[in-house]
Amino acid sequence: MELKITGFFNGAAPMDYSASVAEIGRTAGADTWRAACDDAPDWNLLDTDEKREAFREFVSGYGAWTDEEIAAWDNTHLNALCLQWISGDMREVPDVEMGPNMSADDWATYQKYSEAGIVAGRFFQSGTDVYWTME
Repeated sequence: MELKITGFFNGAAPMDYSASVAEIGRTAGADTWRAACDDAPDWNLLDTDEKREAFREFVSGYGAWTDEEIAAWDNTHLNALCLQWISGDMREVPDVEMGPNMSADDWATYQKYSEAGIVAGRFFQSGTDVYWTME
C-alpha cells in the first residue's frame, strides 16, 4: 500500500520523530516517541481502516512485536509509529536532505541509492505529490 505523504514530507521536521542519542541526548527514544504521539493527530496518515491494517501487516514482518501487541495498538499508536518510520526513512539518505527543497538531482540520487540497496527506497514522486510505500 502507498500513502500520500506530501504534506508531511514538505512540512514536518523528521528529526522530531527519529533521532539518535548522539544527536539529541539520552532521552532520544522517549522524546521522539512523545513527539510522534503528540503530533499523530496532526499528521493522520493512516486515516482509513485499510491503511491501518496495511501498516499493521507491514510492521508484523519485522518480528519486533507479537500479533497480539500489534492488534492492540490504537490509531494514535499506529500513526505515531508510522511517522517515526517515515521520518527514519527520510533521514537515512546520505548526501540528500529529503523534504520540500529536493531538486530533480536529489531525486535522481535517491533513486540511485534505492537501486543500489543503500536506502529502503520507499519514496516516490507523482507530479507534485510524494508517496511512501509499505511494499
